[in-house]
Amino acid sequence: METQVVMMRTRKTTLRAAAAVVAAVLAAASACRRHPPAVAPNPAELARTVLIERVGTEGTEGPVFCRRDRVCGSDVLPGFYRKRDFRPAWIDDRLALGNARAFVAALRQVDQDGLNPENYHLAAVESLLAGIDAARTKSLGNVRPEDLADLEMLLTDGFLLCGSHLVHGQVDPETIQSEWFIKGRVGDLAAALEKGLAAGDVPAALDSLRPANSFYRGIRKAHIEYAALAAAGGWPGFPPGPKIVKGDRGARVTVLRQILAAMGDVTEEAAPEPELFDDALEAGLKRFQDRHGLEPDGAVGSATAAVLNTSAEERLKQLRANLERWRWITEELGERFVIVNVAGFEVGVFEAGQAVLLMPAIVGRAYRQTPDFSGKISTITFNPAWNVPPKLAREDILPKLKKDPSYLQKKGFRVFQNWSDGAREIDGGAVDWSQIKADSLSFKFRQDPGPQNALGRILFLFPNKFDVYMHDTPERYLFTQAVRDFSSGCIRIEKPLDLALYALGDDPSWTKERILDIIASGETKVIPIRKPIPVHILYWTAWLGADGRVQFRQDIYLRDAALVRALEERAAAAAR
Repeated sequence: METQVVMMRTRKTTLRAAAAVVAAVLAAASACRRHPPAVAPNPAELARTVLIERVGTEGTEGPVFCRRDRVCGSDVLPGFYRKRDFRPAWIDDRLALGNARAFVAALRQVDQDGLNPENYHLAAVESLLAGIDAARTKSLGNVRPEDLADLEMLLTDGFLLCGSHLVHGQVDPETIQSEWFIKGRVGDLAAALEKGLAAGDVPAALDSLRPANSFYRGIRKAHIEYAALAAAGGWPGFPPGPKIVKGDRGARVTVLRQILAAMGDVTEEAAPEPELFDDALEAGLKRFQDRHGLEPDGAVGSATAAVLNTSAEERLKQLRANLERWRWITEELGERFVIVNVAGFEVGVFEAGQAVLLMPAIVGRAYRQTPDFSGKISTITFNPAWNVPPKLAREDILPKLKKDPSYLQKKGFRVFQNWSDGAREIDGGAVDWSQIKADSLSFKFRQDPGPQNALGRILFLFPNKFDVYMHDTPERYLFTQAVRDFSSGCIRIEKPLDLALYALGDDPSWTKERILDIIASGETKVIPIRKPIPVHILYWTAWLGADGRVQFRQDIYLRDAALVRALEERAAAAAR
C-alpha cells in the first residue's frame, strides 16, 4: 500500500514538472510571436528592390532616372542590370563597398587623361558614401534603400560614361572635321566592368579602356607634367621687344631664362649672371626651339617670342586635344605600320610601337589640307609619270600658263586632248591659254619621268578617294625648312629610297644597287609589295619625343582650336 502511495506521488510530481516545461515552452513561443528577434536588413536586397522599380524589366522602354536626373548610360545600364537579374554590382551584403572606394580613387586620376572627374558623378558618389558610412555606424537599419540604389546606379553610370570617353573620346570627330576616315576604337564597357568587379580590381578595368599605345601614354605623361607646371603658376609671359641674341643683357633675358628653366631646357641655378644671354642660355634656347618646331638659331626673333609667350594653360589645352585625338583612333595599327604626322611634318615607320625609320615630310598647305585617313601601301613605282589631277590643273597649272606660256616646256609637261583612253597629244605651245577658263579646262597634263617630275623618282601608292600618296620630290631644299606645308595634299618624304628598301625588305633581291640601277635607267617600274603596309595619316601637335621630352608644333590647320572649343562646350554643358 505504501509502495502504491509513493508511486502515485512520483507520477504527480513528474506530471507537474512536464506541465511546467510545456507551459514554459508555450510562454516562450507566445513571447516570440509578440517580440520577434531583430534581423539585420540585407543591403543588397534592399538596393535590388529599388533597382527593379527604377530600371524596369525586359521590354521596358524610356530613359532611366536617378536622383531626378537621367543617367548618361541609359542605353547600356538597363541591360547591365537585367543581365545580372538586378543583383547590385557595388552593394554587397556586408556593405563593405571596397570596389566603390577603389573606383572613386581611380576616378580622381582621370584628370591625367584630360578628363574632368566631376563629370562622372564624383561629388554625388562621395556624398552618398559619406552618408551611408555615417548611417551604418549606428545600424544597418538606418541606411535608406534609396541611397543604396542611388550609389549603385551612379557608380555604374560613372564607370560606363568615363569608360566611353576613354574608348571613344568625348567629341565625335566628324562633328568638327567633315572628312574623317580613321577606324575608331571599340570596347565592351559592361564586360570590362563585370571583369573588374569579379577580380576586385575596378581601377585595372578602367585602365584597360585607355588607349594602350605608346603615343597616348606619352602624351598623358606630358599632360601630367604640364598640369603640375600650371598648378605651380606656370611661367611668366615673355615681354615684347627687339630680337635678342647671345651676348645681350637685360630684363628680357632674365625672363627668357625663367621660362626655359620652368620647362627644363636650362638650369636657372647654374647662371652666374641671370640677365646675360650666355652660351648655356643659347644652348637651352636651341633645345626649346627644336622641341617646338622652330628654326634652332639660338636667337629670340618674332616666331620664337610668340611661342615663348604661350602659357602653361594653353599648352595643357593642346595636350588635351591630342589625347582626345588618340582616343578616336583604332588600336589595330598593324604589326608594322607607317604614321604620317601632318602637323609634325614627319613620317615614321614603326614595329611593335617603336620607330625603326623616321624622316622629315612636306604636307599640304592650309588651303589644300592633307586629310586624315588610313590605307595600305600596296605598290612602289620607280620613275613615275605624273598625270596632273583635274583640280590641280585648274588651280595650279592653268594660272601659271597664263603668266608664262612656256611653263609646260620648262617643266616637261605633255598635253592631251582629254582624259579618255588613247586621247590625242597636242602641241601645248599652240594653245592660247589666256582664253581658257578654269571651269572648261578639259586637257590632260602629263609629266614624264625625269629630274623635274613633281613625284620625284619613287612613288608609294595606297589607294584612297583623295588621290593622296607619298613620293619623292625634286625640291629637296624644302626639307631644310622648319615648317613644311608646301604641297597640294600629298606627302613628300626626304628618304624615299630608305622607305622603298624597308617595304621590299622581305625580298633579298631588292638591294640599294638594284633600285638605283632602275632609277638610272629612266624606265617606269611598278613593283607590288608582298605584304602591304598600313599607313595612317594623322594630325597631332604634341607628342613625347624619343628623349622623353614633350614636342609641340604649330596648329597649321587650326584643328586644335576647333577641338578645344568643342571640348570646352561639352564641359560647360556637363556642368549645367
